[in-house]
Amino acid sequence: MASYKELPRTAQIRLVSSHQEVYEPCDDSFALVDALLADRSNLLEHHPSLCMEIGCGSGYVITSLALILGQEGYGVNYIATDINPHAVEVTQKTMEAHGVGAELVITDIAAGLEERLAGLVDVMVVNPPYVPTPEDEVGVEGITSSWAGGENGRSVIDKILPVADRLLSEKGWLYMVTLTANNPSEICQQMRKKGYGSKIVIQRSTEEESLHIIKFWRDFDIGKDEPNQSASGFIGSLLTHIPLFSFWRRTNSDKC
Repeated sequence: MASYKELPRTAQIRLVSSHQEVYEPCDDSFALVDALLADRSNLLEHHPSLCMEIGCGSGYVITSLALILGQEGYGVNYIATDINPHAVEVTQKTMEAHGVGAELVITDIAAGLEERLAGLVDVMVVNPPYVPTPEDEVGVEGITSSWAGGENGRSVIDKILPVADRLLSEKGWLYMVTLTANNPSEICQQMRKKGYGSKIVIQRSTEEESLHIIKFWRDFDIGKDEPNQSASGFIGSLLTHIPLFSFWRRTNSDKC
């Protein structure tokens, strides 16, 4: 296994394994990893003991997280889940190719793990199925399950959020990819009622869509009976201090 000093800071596309039924790294994957890079100094100061990815796909994100933490994150434990057995196999190959490792579990979100991991996850990363689709496409076998999000793209997201709430530690952070159609302001308000602060780390837009990488954390100063804020005002406050990117990072190796 390569030493941490020799490791690149993010997963290399040429070393990411693939399968025809597994979602390959694409614009949303790159945006999530770039958000982690942008927050790297905070992640290092956070000193996580357990990091988790729900829906690991090709393994690009969880591998990148391990590399971003690098030597300073020595001793961190990693766990990743996916409902697609091919994704778990591909993730294992991707991580091995980069000299890092994780416990990999074939399961729906975190089924069978919630009791064991309750209150232990310090960093969780999720690139959920967020594309609005017919409900009957949600959770089907194969690659479709990686993007099919049901009505407003929220069917799987709304299942993940309460699981994240149970698994995150008191200092736990959640980084999640959302699409404008998912109504990210409503998601943030929903999490605020559970006691979470939120921040958009990165927003990226094309002519067709706009992605938000949102970071959530337990904010013990939040009053749960605060007066409601309008959705437009809430998302506006989230956007105040973030860089807006009107471009996507692409390389010749990108196949999406």
